[in-house]
Amino acid sequence: MSLEAKTTFFEQFPLFECLNQDEKEELAGMMKTEIKPRYSMIYMPGDNSDHIYFLAKGTVKIGTHSSDGKEVIKSLIHPLAMFGELGIIGETHRQDYAQALREDVLVYILKNSDFRQIMRKNFDLCSQVMSSFGQRLMQAENKLESLIFKDARTRIIDFIKNSVSDRGRRVGFEMLLKHSLTHQDIANITCTSRQTVTLVLNDLKKSDLIYFNRGKILVRDMAKLA
Repeated sequence: MSLEAKTTFFEQFPLFECLNQDEKEELAGMMKTEIKPRYSMIYMPGDNSDHIYFLAKGTVKIGTHSSDGKEVIKSLIHPLAMFGELGIIGETHRQDYAQALREDVLVYILKNSDFRQIMRKNFDLCSQVMSSFGQRLMQAENKLESLIFKDARTRIIDFIKNSVSDRGRRVGFEMLLKHSLTHQDIANITCTSRQTVTLVLNDLKKSDLIYFNRGKILVRDMAKLA
């Protein structure tokens, strides 16, 4: 990919708004791009944590497996977000895996050492990265509180509402979310079962609060979804 294409990508990436043109060009020269096929692993537990990734296209799930083999999806990564960044603050080997979902993904890949080099020159970038880590910590705390205080149905509905609010688009008085998740994926995100997800979605559909099919959820009225 050309240097111009990379710098154009940086113009869209919120994290890099604080960089000047020279810094963006320097960063572009350090980065490489890769297209990862759908459902492929980007990294696995035990891999060296020596690179950071910036997502340009597609969806990536970050997850782990329990001792009995159950998958837990910790987060979903959407375009214009970074992932695999724990190596910047000391992780030497991956604890989680990163996997492409239902479509090919385009990622920009940068060595941690190169990213630190840019961070040393730009205090605002350091602040942005620290803010990102803070948001990640708050999300983890919110998920823990949800597991403790909310039942399965509420967790599933909260996931739908939050996803639609973040990435849905308005269609008349309704909100449409396009996604790459199976019912099992939603269960692994909300720490429920696939059967529970199916029951809750069907109940919401029967009550005319949502409509869904493969890859789409239409929320009829966000205020009534509870």
